[in-house]
Amino acid sequence: MENEVGHEIADALGILLRRITRAQLHKKLTKGMGEAVDELTYPVLSALARTGPRSAADLAPDVGVDRSGVTRRASRLEAAGLIRRETDPTDRRAHLLVLTEQGELVVAELRTRLAAHIVASLSSWPPGEAETFAHHLRRFTSDGPFT
Repeated sequence: MENEVGHEIADALGILLRRITRAQLHKKLTKGMGEAVDELTYPVLSALARTGPRSAADLAPDVGVDRSGVTRRASRLEAAGLIRRETDPTDRRAHLLVLTEQGELVVAELRTRLAAHIVASLSSWPPGEAETFAHHLRRFTSDGPFT
């Protein structure tokens, strides 16, 4: 089959990209991180860490919910001191969501937990295979169909 590899990769990506798959992983990663940090607010923290300050409307596509959903999650994170709202310097009517120092510490812990979870899941792989996979996955995401 000419497209067999493409179908196999597409099927694997389908599993990875399912909302329920991500939510289950986020729930594991956020366990014990406090009331404000859970599978719903994890994507907001993660996206802000990747992209820097953004409005709720700009963040919505990355998080996978609409602007009002981001705003609700941001309010929980703000109450916990993990993000703050700042006036957008390019549009004084708008506000940007910004990670606080405490929020950056929480994101660092979540990233550490995620990396450990990934490494643990690859522990049975032969030596060097995980590194090769990481290299090719990075190449696929930078040069593949997502660019």
